[in-house]
This record gives sequence, C-alpha cells and structure tokens, in this order.
Amino acid sequence: MFDPLFPIECKRLPTPKETGRDEREYVITEPGTTGGIQRFKFGYHGATHKFAAMIAYVQEQSFDHWLEQVNGWIRALAVEANSLWSDSDVVQLLKSDSSAGLRTLASRHRRAGRLDDCELRHLWVKMH
Repeated sequence: MFDPLFPIECKRLPTPKETGRDEREYVITEPGTTGGIQRFKFGYHGATHKFAAMIAYVQEQSFDHWLEQVNGWIRALAVEANSLWSDSDVVQLLKSDSSAGLRTLASRHRRAGRLDDCELRHLWVKMH
C-alpha cells in the first residue's frame, strides 16, 4: 500500500491554454477534481494529512497579480449558493524574495465530514 509521506501538488500559472482546462486550475476545476487547492480541501489528495504543499511555476505576470487572481477565484467561489468555500480559504503572503524569484504563502482550509482541517504552504517560483 502506498502511504505518502508529504503530499505536494504542482501547477503552472497561468494554466496552459489547452482545450477543456479551467483557467482557475490552481484553485479548482469544474467539472472535475484536479484543481490544486480543491484536491486538498475536499480530500481528493492528502486526505489523511493536516499539512501539505503546493508549488506554482509562475510563467507569466507578477506574484502580486497571481495572489490577487487566486484569491479572487476563491472569493467568487465563497459567494456561490451552497458553497463549501469561504473567505477563510484565501492565500496569505508569508515571505517574498524577489531577487531569488520566490514567494512563500500559506492557506488554511476547513474540510467537510470527518477530515481534519488542512494547512497548505505555497511556494511560488518565477520561471524565466
């Protein structure tokens, strides 16, 4: 049996423009279950873990642009009827190192059912 030590999800920002891909893939895919934060929040990945990580390969735009965009997607999900998302799911900046092209962030996610809440650490890497 496979028992992951530490679950990590990687995504590109922006999401590649292939047919059928949701531009919000870092957060959610609809329909589907392959959105980055979505996979942890709903227990599709790392369900037994309270702590996990996401890596974003930032290929276009600035870190600030993506923080605003990602949190905008989360806030839009939070106001939908019967949504399991909330404003508390937003991503918060921890540290930025522009000379190294790195940004670290964190988010906390309440999970439904018997799943414990999950904390995600996000590492965003600027690709040149």
